[in-house]
Amino acid sequence: MDFDTVLEKCGNYGRYQFVLLLLYGCTNILSSMHYFAQTLISFTPEHWCYHEKLANASISYIRSIYGQTANPQCTLLEDIIDDQPVVSAVGVCREWIYDYESDYRSITTDLKWVCDDAFQAAVGQSFFFVGSIIGTIFFGFLADRIGRLPALICTTLTGALGDFLTSFVTALPAFALFRFFSGLSTDTVFYLMYIMVFEYLSPQKRTFGLNIITAIFYCFGLILSPWYAIWVGSWRYYLYVASLPALIVLIYPIFICESAQWLIATERYDRAVSCLKRVAKFNRRVVEEEVFTQFRTYYEQKMAEETKLNKNKDTFWGMFRTPRLRKFTTIMLIKSVIITIAFDVISRNMEGLGSSPFLLFSLTSIAYIPGGFTIILLQNRIGRKGMAFGSLFVSAIIVTITGFLIAFLDREQNAVLLAIMVSLGRYGVIVSYDAEAQYAAEFIPTTVRGRGLANIHVIGYGFASLSSYIIYLGHYYKPLPSIVIAAVMMCGALLCLALPETLNQKLPETLKDGEEFARHQRWYYFPCFDRSRKDKTVVIENSNTH
Repeated sequence: MDFDTVLEKCGNYGRYQFVLLLLYGCTNILSSMHYFAQTLISFTPEHWCYHEKLANASISYIRSIYGQTANPQCTLLEDIIDDQPVVSAVGVCREWIYDYESDYRSITTDLKWVCDDAFQAAVGQSFFFVGSIIGTIFFGFLADRIGRLPALICTTLTGALGDFLTSFVTALPAFALFRFFSGLSTDTVFYLMYIMVFEYLSPQKRTFGLNIITAIFYCFGLILSPWYAIWVGSWRYYLYVASLPALIVLIYPIFICESAQWLIATERYDRAVSCLKRVAKFNRRVVEEEVFTQFRTYYEQKMAEETKLNKNKDTFWGMFRTPRLRKFTTIMLIKSVIITIAFDVISRNMEGLGSSPFLLFSLTSIAYIPGGFTIILLQNRIGRKGMAFGSLFVSAIIVTITGFLIAFLDREQNAVLLAIMVSLGRYGVIVSYDAEAQYAAEFIPTTVRGRGLANIHVIGYGFASLSSYIIYLGHYYKPLPSIVIAAVMMCGALLCLALPETLNQKLPETLKDGEEFARHQRWYYFPCFDRSRKDKTVVIENSNTH
């Protein structure tokens, strides 16, 4: 009697799953506040070099004075005569006047990381993604050794500690170190909880339950985060707000069990049975002891047979030995890099668009909800390839248009239009990001799926360290980040055409299957169009018959 059969008897969609989904929602809130803390602490308000004659002047007057210079934010003035600025021939700015957003002090204003020193924030933030590479590998290893639940608690607290320590920094070296420390938990804090929900939830409810919870709770965390920041008034206090709620994970073991499938894989059958009994009790199900005895016997025999017969030599690097599989794997790795960078840049590039970056970030975060519903409604209709290509292609067009609007329109007067375009861009990249996860999981052969997904994810996050530098390009020319990301996403969309469709296909189990997978498919094959042709053929045949 296998795990799914026993879980169904114990309840796979009852009170226990409701609590599990609720805690998964809490994890989504923590994850969103943690990941985007780096965005909120580094928002840079409009600023100008300090001059004693402007010490008590209004912001509109200061703006009008510096508006007459070539580089308003970083031009040092020698004097102001008859409302005309006299630019200093020597020297650089040491102090600035800031137009604070609701009196919020960011790290860039506190540490004066503006003008010639603006690069320091980008350098420090890039270490966050370097940490994510090490963290994914380390906590993934830890989850396999001590269990999913203890690893989840450790990674959540590690990320929170990194955020907390960041609040005390006063220079770039400490900032880079603690952002690296914070980044260690970037991915694992989410996917370890995802795995546990996936295992204990009914297969019929997984797609809907996981996507809806992620869309609603992750979105909720993002919408409220900017207002938390404004409420506390300082980037240091915001990091307290973002880190302290992580202590809630300490009560997770009171309500939920360890991953039963991990316990089975590590031959801890007694603990697996205890977890299933706990689920049954929570769901008010009565399950006979004979069921658990058969369950234990089934896996003991299965493990003995697999140990005796297992000659599997498949490894992730084996995916590069044969030509077709090597091509597809390389494309998957490049696509992961493209989507991860695009997701981060589009989600964080909120400054200088004519409206408050806090308001813009909060409102555009609503895109997570329609993004989740889009995956649910269309993923099984147009296919994985069509979803991946379409979302990247349309997003690239939207971001391109946004770049042109930023370049040629007055941003203050067209703030609403730009906000709409940013929202559409975020929506598109959210759909692309979610579609990528399922596409890769289905394409990679079963024998290397866990390692393959982890490596593809790690590569993506590793290159995401470049996103801070792409955003920094906006200091030279504001539309430049949009132009770069649009070009990259268009390349990603074209790469999707070289991948096979996985919808309604027998998925590969071994590397040999992966090499032969979908060999008959053409690059232009999309199941939605193929279905239309089949429907037309059936109609013609029926009409000829009559």
